[in-house]
Amino acid sequence: MAEIEVFYDGDCPLCVREIRLLQKLDRRRSIQFTDISEPTFDASLYGRTLSTFMGHIQGRANGEWIEGVEVFRRLYSAVGLGPLVTITRLPGVRHLAEVGYQWFARNRLRLTGREDVCTSEVCGVHRHPGR
Repeated sequence: MAEIEVFYDGDCPLCVREIRLLQKLDRRRSIQFTDISEPTFDASLYGRTLSTFMGHIQGRANGEWIEGVEVFRRLYSAVGLGPLVTITRLPGVRHLAEVGYQWFARNRLRLTGREDVCTSEVCGVHRHPGR
């Protein structure tokens, strides 16, 4: 059984690159990967909206919802990268990691050539013409 489930945007090239790395490193199959961009994904089954999932990376570990940098800490721990996790908990580094991730999360769709049109119930992503 997986230690953590991560909900990721499979339409985000940067996100997919990170997920592929984690899949390669996950030799013990400790992570369950759930792509929120799949047409069959239903956020309401998790008691959340697609906008919530699109806003920040989400995860579940032992029934507890986690988001943002803490998801990455748990993922890296699950694949044996504990020393990296320890570094991200240091004062200063912790703050930089949180601020950096918040900036990325706010700008992720724009940075990947997509436009966010999320509401509380529905989230569509439109690619910019010519990209």
